Amino acid sequence: MISDHSKYIVFDLETTGLSTNEDAIVEISAIKVIDGSVAEEFSTLVNPGIHIPYSSSSIHGITDDMVDDAPSTEEALAGFIDFVGDCDLVGHNILRFDMKFIQRDVERFFGITLNNGIIDTLYLSRKYLPNLCSHSLGKLADHYDVSYEGAHRALADCRITLTVYQYLLKEMEDAIKSVKATETCPLCGNELIKRKGKHGEFWGCTSFPICRFTKDC
Repeated sequence: MISDHSKYIVFDLETTGLSTNEDAIVEISAIKVIDGSVAEEFSTLVNPGIHIPYSSSSIHGITDDMVDDAPSTEEALAGFIDFVGDCDLVGHNILRFDMKFIQRDVERFFGITLNNGIIDTLYLSRKYLPNLCSHSLGKLADHYDVSYEGAHRALADCRITLTVYQYLLKEMEDAIKSVKATETCPLCGNELIKRKGKHGEFWGCTSFPICRFTKDC
């Protein structure tokens, strides 16, 4: 989990398909954020060296013709690695998808493993928005009223994910404040809640009537 929100990279990939063993990257995009503001963007098409099937190009719109003169996977990844440096990497569903492509290919071409911190907004949304019926990027964008225009191209998805992540950071901060604000009963250790009595508000134990501890607000 990220420990310093002042500097991070939001990134996204488009690929020839869903198989992290057989398919290849066709687009890499990333946004560098410093102190809450976009500092720099990185985006490139990638020539995967294999055919892009219609089932994939119909989703992201990237065709074989578009990547004919694009950098190779090795060239694109070299630029990406240089761009991200040691920043934490943020993305949606990147633990199960994007990072598997990245780690596979940096090992293949450079013999290394990226050790950057990973923040997956899919897992954050499941933790802090447990009542959502779906935690897809589209549903999160809808939940926060974020434009989904241009989705399924890597840079557009980065921008959507960045805005969603900033909302999720607020959810995290509110959760931490809520925990810090929680009063606990010195007698039984259970949570105290505010109640109203004839003399005004007071803290009462949630174990009442078993525990009758109270204190003034």
